[in-house]
Amino acid sequence: MNAKMMAPLAALALLAACSSNPETPAATTSGTGASASTAGPVPGSQEDLVANVGDRVFFAFDSSQLSGEARSTLDRQSGWLGRYPQVSVQVAGNTDDRGTEEYNLALGQRRANAARDYLVARGVNSSRISTISYGKDRPTALGDNEEAWAQNRNAITSVR
Repeated sequence: MNAKMMAPLAALALLAACSSNPETPAATTSGTGASASTAGPVPGSQEDLVANVGDRVFFAFDSSQLSGEARSTLDRQSGWLGRYPQVSVQVAGNTDDRGTEEYNLALGQRRANAARDYLVARGVNSSRISTISYGKDRPTALGDNEEAWAQNRNAITSVR
């Protein structure tokens, strides 16, 4: 009877000892060797760019002109890129699904170039920025209405 009581008490004591040791890290691996953290995104990562700066700018219909809001986002991106000189990015120009494939690829490229040119004018070395146009092939919002179209008229900056 005494042995039956000792086993659960020993297990309970072992668990209590483990949970009260602040130097023992919790099991937080995801199988990739990385530890989970609540400290936020890794500085200089895509997640950091998205969370702290913003990764996309939006355009009016049939336009590659940068709005004031777009310039504000790109100003934050140029500052962020200044803090992380080892980071290179790709700017992808996108369009809504109206228009021909050829027209939308050209418009997407003009949008990507407008964002790149703005970043370069703010001091980012052009060798750190590549551009690509996806035209209407990579929508971020589904739907055939103004709300979806407005979300798809963008240039998205991605860490490379």
